Amino acid sequence: MKVAVVGTGYVGLVAGVCFADVGHHVVGVDRDENKIKMLKAGQIPIYEPGLEELLEQAKSRLEFTTDLAQAVATCDVLFIAVGTPETADGSADMGPTFAVLDAICKHATAKKFVVLKSTVPVGTAKKARARVAEVAKAPIEIVSNPEFLKEGAAIEDFLRPDRVVIGCETKEAEAIMAELYEPFVKNGHPILFMDNASAEMTKYAANAFLSVKISFINELALLADRLGADINQVRKGFTSDSRINPAFFYPGVGFGGSCFPKDVKALVHTGREAGVPMDVVQAADEVNDRQKLVLFERMRDHFGDLKGKTIAMWGLAFKPRTDDVREAPALYIIEKLVAAGARVVAYDPVAHETATAACSVKFDLAPSAMDALNGADALAIVTEWNEFRTPDIEAVKKALKNPVVFDGRNVLEPSKMAKAGFEYYCIGRQSVGARSLLPESAR
Repeated sequence: MKVAVVGTGYVGLVAGVCFADVGHHVVGVDRDENKIKMLKAGQIPIYEPGLEELLEQAKSRLEFTTDLAQAVATCDVLFIAVGTPETADGSADMGPTFAVLDAICKHATAKKFVVLKSTVPVGTAKKARARVAEVAKAPIEIVSNPEFLKEGAAIEDFLRPDRVVIGCETKEAEAIMAELYEPFVKNGHPILFMDNASAEMTKYAANAFLSVKISFINELALLADRLGADINQVRKGFTSDSRINPAFFYPGVGFGGSCFPKDVKALVHTGREAGVPMDVVQAADEVNDRQKLVLFERMRDHFGDLKGKTIAMWGLAFKPRTDDVREAPALYIIEKLVAAGARVVAYDPVAHETATAACSVKFDLAPSAMDALNGADALAIVTEWNEFRTPDIEAVKKALKNPVVFDGRNVLEPSKMAKAGFEYYCIGRQSVGARSLLPESAR
């Protein structure tokens, strides 16, 4: 099948390369000429493990262009995978999506299937059909196909999905989408056909629920800190219930990235417009905003005055295996530290450039994790890259001015840190050799 993917950002590029990998011919369309030049040269403009290799493997079935009209002329199925950035009121900016739809309508002279791959508000397909009825010269059917990709594991997620969700109105559209996705569901996982609005809502429901899980465990972890409980033991205890899936129940410094924060706010906005307050989802968002600053608050409480202090930071990306720093807790912490008069020396395996460009304040970069430590007053671990899990503890202690670690991802073992003579703060487990987080009455 010959398909076009309009938008070669994270979602569009992964989708296009994976479709090509299983034998479809894919035309990637983007108005950014520099990006298209890079892709034609086999270069990937984003960081996603395995994507560059897969592009090289599937290049005979891939072409990239800025000519949308030509793509419309040669492809019957066109995916729209452009950005839907958050606006000031929390809603999604649908301008780019409808601009592409209008262009497809303008150039289509035969029936086309337009697939909304971007995350779009519930009701977008209905609005798209109304727009098509006004401006299209040829029949155009709107299909909803939300993505469920985890950054850092997107190739595996696309090639072997838990499920494929399709929203459409006709059997013809079902048959087209089933043929397109059949190679990806040989693992027995389902293609779920439903109406468009339900497909659109499924995407928001999934991300909102996962966000609620993260905020819930983070609130429990803070309570465990205050009451002397161990959140790891608590987690094992309550997730042993067969009704409670343990995935995403790990405490830390909050969630970030391009999806969860934006989608949570968009769902809250949608609920407000529909007269159905999304109170649980709103609370998860508020908890997450607070959680991002927990590590900073503990550093401030420990030192009293952060002016003149140097903090080494391990991790800038919002999660491992990506260079994405959108809504990354690290940037919030850096901004607060710098505002308090501290110097930050940071290391991340891949996110140096994106973090430097995105952060509103200046901080220093180190060429390695150990280089970041030299003469620092403390270490803060903010992203759980594997290389941070088993450091040479004695070398860390020797490099730091003070043996103090603030572990925002619980990657180190408290007993080992205590034995090595560290003051060690973590999330939801009893900090060791450090100022107690228990209230006076509970000590």
